[in-house]
Amino acid sequence: MPKKPKGLLIVVTGPSAVGKGTICRALLAETPGIRFSVSCTTRPKRPGEVDGVEYYFISKEEFERRIAAGEFLEWAEVYGNYYGTPRGYVEAVTAQGEDVILDIDRVGARAVREQYPDAVSVFVIPPSLEALRQRITARGTESPEAVARRLAEAPEWIREGLTYDYVIVNDDLSRAVAELRAIIMAEKARTARNGAALIETLLEKGALTDE
Repeated sequence: MPKKPKGLLIVVTGPSAVGKGTICRALLAETPGIRFSVSCTTRPKRPGEVDGVEYYFISKEEFERRIAAGEFLEWAEVYGNYYGTPRGYVEAVTAQGEDVILDIDRVGARAVREQYPDAVSVFVIPPSLEALRQRITARGTESPEAVARRLAEAPEWIREGLTYDYVIVNDDLSRAVAELRAIIMAEKARTARNGAALIETLLEKGALTDE
């Protein structure tokens, strides 16, 4: 068999409450071979959240210690809370040839894309701004002021999607998950990533598998 290529780093982002986390979790439940990088945050847990599943919930002091130690692939302060992606996990998993998906905010996504130009960037948008307002309100975790602030920032968020590799409209969960899966499959077949190694192995050995 050809040498196993490095795993994909898939960056998924979009406006707050657009449903990017739901899409990622559904994809992971249906698609073996993709790992999810759990981020760290200093924000309080929301009802139903579990430490180590949605996030690792840590103190501000511990987060700042990890920043100083260079333990984050990226980190950002968003609405008064820190969020960051553990560096060691992502680098170890992709080095083993496994794919890793990151569900992060736009500031963090920008930092990852600068460090890893080969990362696959996916931007999730709502079908309408009204749908986004309804989703933010339905969470019940934001004050009216916070909801208004997030909605005011949404157009700027969405405009940033113009710089991403792919855009997914989250108006139907099943379709959004299927589109994300198709993006990953297409990226893995690109000649620059894996196709060239397959072709060279076939030409050299006459087969892609050992007889």
